Amino acid sequence: MPTPYESAKLILQIFEMRREAVLREARLWFVRDFNPETIEDVKAALAGPHNPHVRMVVGYWDMACSLVTHDAIDREMFLDANGEIFATFAKFQHLLPEIRQIAAGPGFGKHIEKVVMSVPGVEERLEMLRQRFRAMAAAAAAASGN
Repeated sequence: MPTPYESAKLILQIFEMRREAVLREARLWFVRDFNPETIEDVKAALAGPHNPHVRMVVGYWDMACSLVTHDAIDREMFLDANGEIFATFAKFQHLLPEIRQIAAGPGFGKHIEKVVMSVPGVEERLEMLRQRFRAMAAAAAAASGN
């Protein structure tokens, strides 16, 4: 197991990566504008200009979570510092089997899934996040007149 210092150092390096401009833009789009309800919504995102955003965000968080699943970072410390993984996973968890089948293969998001689903009571948290995202999307649509 890593020492607290080693975990902290890696977590800070992961955080620093999040500040990169393209990843920051991708994360903003993913959390604010990507609201897939069906596999068709995912297909549309993957077929359009936001394909790199989806791949970058999921790839980044899956890589970060792989450090936890391989015991390079303390799980509790990682979860305390990276709540965004719950929002990210909530966006596509309900479609994960279909995404893996049609587009990405069985390993898509496996480290995010393992880390997030290891948290007691996480299903309720994920559903609350999905409800919040739906409300935000509806408010944005109403504000834009759609």
